[in-house]
Amino acid sequence: MDDDFDTVLTAVGPRLRKLRAEAELTLTALSEATGISVSTLSRLESGQRKPGLDLLLPLARAYRVPLDDLVGAPEVADPRVYPRPIQHDGLTVLPLTRRPGGLQAFKHILPGRPNDRVPEPRSHEGYHWLYVLNGRLRVILGDQDLVLTAGEVAEFDTHLPHWFGNADDNPAEFLSILGPQGERFHVRASYRP
Repeated sequence: MDDDFDTVLTAVGPRLRKLRAEAELTLTALSEATGISVSTLSRLESGQRKPGLDLLLPLARAYRVPLDDLVGAPEVADPRVYPRPIQHDGLTVLPLTRRPGGLQAFKHILPGRPNDRVPEPRSHEGYHWLYVLNGRLRVILGDQDLVLTAGEVAEFDTHLPHWFGNADDNPAEFLSILGPQGERFHVRASYRP
């Protein structure tokens, strides 16, 4: 493991020198762009100084390349996300994002079954958007008891007690996006025939 690490670090200097030459920058110009001293940049390129994130991040920004390009990280073979379904009480939830914090997207699949579940509205931090793909979705928001059908959307603050379930005996599918408190969708363009 240490040999691999040393090999990666040894290769950083020549990469930095090559990027600077391609950008036709002097050490002085790069120093001004990054805030890293000329002597430190020179020692990085010659391999006399081992790079750390405090040095690599400003260099990646200055060269406008991903950090992976500076350290020669291997390419990822398949960047697709393969979500693992979560099943609970007959409901299947497929996470569509892996981003901690920020917006979280999910696909929910409710099986067709008699609607004998007693709604138990709950509240929590955040903001929620729903888009019904198929079926009829019963949504309780505070005092409102709504039925959303395919193509309909709901948006609400999750401090408001809420609950979702089948509106009838048929399956229902919907997309759910949960964001942090205060997050709002920003519609930048809309089509009107």
